[in-house]
Amino acid sequence: MTVTDGTADWSYGDSGVEVDPTFGEIHADAWRRLGECGTWWTGPQRVAILAESRAAGSCGLCDEQKAAVSPNAASGAHSRSREGSALPGAAVEAVHRIASDPGRLTRDWAESMCAALGEESYVELAAIVATRYAIDGFALALGSPLRPLPAAGDGEPDRVRPEGVGDVGAFVSQSLDKTLANVSRAASLVPQTADVWRGVVNQQYSRGPEFAQLVWERPLERPQVELIAATVSKMNECFY
Repeated sequence: MTVTDGTADWSYGDSGVEVDPTFGEIHADAWRRLGECGTWWTGPQRVAILAESRAAGSCGLCDEQKAAVSPNAASGAHSRSREGSALPGAAVEAVHRIASDPGRLTRDWAESMCAALGEESYVELAAIVATRYAIDGFALALGSPLRPLPAAGDGEPDRVRPEGVGDVGAFVSQSLDKTLANVSRAASLVPQTADVWRGVVNQQYSRGPEFAQLVWERPLERPQVELIAATVSKMNECFY
């Protein structure tokens, strides 16, 4: 996994592939916002979450857990990044498990993380990891180096829980608005970070209102896009 040095170039020109500049613009903005102070985690902590998410790819314990019949069969300590010292141990465990073996996460495990970190902190952490995965995955698919971690923003989280959320039968509290798709509700407990995640999703997949149309004016037709999406979801063991 190669990471570029110095100021990030989000044009993806180093990939040798012609890329719509909008992708770089959306990714650069999302990356910057992921480094800012969140609702439940500080800027340095959010950058540490990004760093730990990348570190999970070379973590020995993560490899052992993923290879075991049950992740609980492997024990030890996760290999932390330099920035990981800003996070409590439960946060490191959550980041590494979400990043390395999401298909086998259980309700009991999620509830234990929520008990240790707080439900809102856990959801914000998960949303950061998911957004990092999408942005880094885009670069890796192009053969482009990963961009440096964003600058950590100042400030203290306000820790305000939004209204209109509750138990909808998911692992965590979500929006009670039943007109929203389940995926759109996933991180609704942390609107600030969910907005960053949706921006990346809109660019790389749904494109907002266009999603409701059966015919898309893109290089790939709608059935081709959905086939790829379904294949990736199966490979990632996505229960949606």
